[in-house]
Amino acid sequence: MSEATDTPNPAEPAEPAVNPHAEIVRRLAAAMLRTALWPGVATVAIGAVVATVLVGVPGLVGALIGGVVAFASSLLTIWLMRFTGGMSPHFVMVAALGGYVGKMIVLLVVMTLLGGVEAIHRESLAFTMLATVMVWAGAEVVAFKRTKIPTIVPGS
Repeated sequence: MSEATDTPNPAEPAEPAVNPHAEIVRRLAAAMLRTALWPGVATVAIGAVVATVLVGVPGLVGALIGGVVAFASSLLTIWLMRFTGGMSPHFVMVAALGGYVGKMIVLLVVMTLLGGVEAIHRESLAFTMLATVMVWAGAEVVAFKRTKIPTIVPGS
């Protein structure tokens, strides 16, 4: 802008418009990651210890695989939020629902494929995976409730 006239100067590049919805979604994703990370790690560790005590090495292997798969699927949700945050709110909701359905299908396929492997205790894998997904989802809800964000972003 020209100092004297306060009119835009065509030689100066325009500043990119800031999408308030994208900033809010990314701030929420960061809060969810901060809130869920350590409870998720603790859940995997507890599942591994309990499975090792009850079943032995196959329980440990199953619990670790289940925890890693659940952890990865939960991190995928955070990545999806950050990736789609700048898009239309309607598309973000479609992506969230599609991501959830896709994640559950992947978890089902992993459980089915690994269920017959002798070196992996199936129940240790299943219970650790389920516990990790549930704890992570609960922590995401806590983060959502604690984060001071508007749930309706007014248009500009």
